[in-house]
Amino acid sequence: MIEITKLEKAFGKNQVLKGVDLHVKESGICAILGPNGSGKTTIIKSILGMVIPDGGNIEVGGEKIKGNWLYRNQIGYLPQIARFPENLTVAEVIKMVKDIRNEPADEQPLIERFGMKPFLNSRLSNLSGGTRQKVNLVLCFMFNAKYIILDEPTAGLDPIALISLKELINEERINGKVILLTTHIMDLVEELADEIIFLLEGKIFFRGTLEDMQEMTGEVKLERSIAKILMKNSEEHKEMESLPN
Repeated sequence: MIEITKLEKAFGKNQVLKGVDLHVKESGICAILGPNGSGKTTIIKSILGMVIPDGGNIEVGGEKIKGNWLYRNQIGYLPQIARFPENLTVAEVIKMVKDIRNEPADEQPLIERFGMKPFLNSRLSNLSGGTRQKVNLVLCFMFNAKYIILDEPTAGLDPIALISLKELINEERINGKVILLTTHIMDLVEELADEIIFLLEGKIFFRGTLEDMQEMTGEVKLERSIAKILMKNSEEHKEMESLPN
């Protein structure tokens, strides 16, 4: 599980996280949603140790991550933008990541699943955005990690690859993995997520199932539910600004 307690982080005068408490259970798919600037990426990078919080505590698998790096071996991570040397071939990138991580990996089923065999000897500089994303998916899933963090995983994927990705995520859920998902594709969340976390202005505004959000907002579609929340929040801000000082 992942346990986050009273997490705080500011960048200059911008307070991005304001005492966030978040418990992610032993298995299942948790979608972390919110508008730009709400703190989604900061939470993910804090879990990965890429951002050092100003306050609070994070535990992964029952262990505090502060001063510890071995816990990262339990995590498979798909960043929104992954950058590797452009002159490397797909096969060289896979080998490089395997050598760096130095753990058992099984990339062949993923290469087959995403149709990557014809591209193994192609340089990254010659690949389309969608094909690069398939490379990133192979790198993320090939280590059989307990925790999987996916930041906008569908970027550039064609319909066939998208179906393959959904099937893969579902298989990993069945295998007992903990999956954190951030995406702007609400249909993906509706189809896959066991739980939804909605961040607003550095705090958790909502936590529950899709059905819970539908009941709260009175909307059937998730995108309409979120739009209603954002519109109401905007109206409340306007009312506050109109009050006399």
